[in-house]
Amino acid sequence: ATALGFWALMASSGAEAQAVGSSAPAFELPTADKPVRLADLKGQVVYVDFWASWCVPCKLSFPFMNELHTKYRPLGLTIVAISLDRKREDADRFLSAMPAKFLIAYDAEKKVADLYQPKGMPTSFLIGADGKVRAVHVGFRLDDREKIEREIRAALGVARK
Repeated sequence: ATALGFWALMASSGAEAQAVGSSAPAFELPTADKPVRLADLKGQVVYVDFWASWCVPCKLSFPFMNELHTKYRPLGLTIVAISLDRKREDADRFLSAMPAKFLIAYDAEKKVADLYQPKGMPTSFLIGADGKVRAVHVGFRLDDREKIEREIRAALGVARK
């Protein structure tokens, strides 16, 4: 099976530690400038994405997250992409090839990953303004974009145009 096929299989299993409807675990992580704290984002819709430099589907998800950021940031969406690379240089090399318009946080010790338990790379958690997990996506395929965007619009209370 291909890596993409494996992640698609993982995505369809629906097994994740942070179930939809549960409270998203609090976290604080370093970024390029000041630390990001989930508590500081309360009242906003937050898309938390776990990724790594070696993750092939992440190369597809980053341009999509840039689109989401541009389109939905003014409406209250915050994207926090959490690198699980052990070495910051690996993440920085990925980011030089795949620039991000959204917030990048670093979890080299995987403390936040231990709380969220992503089941594949990437794994994203859509957290509503109430702090509860609204959706979880394991892996990323281009076919996932419409569903993810629909979930974000619903979380933001934005009607489809």
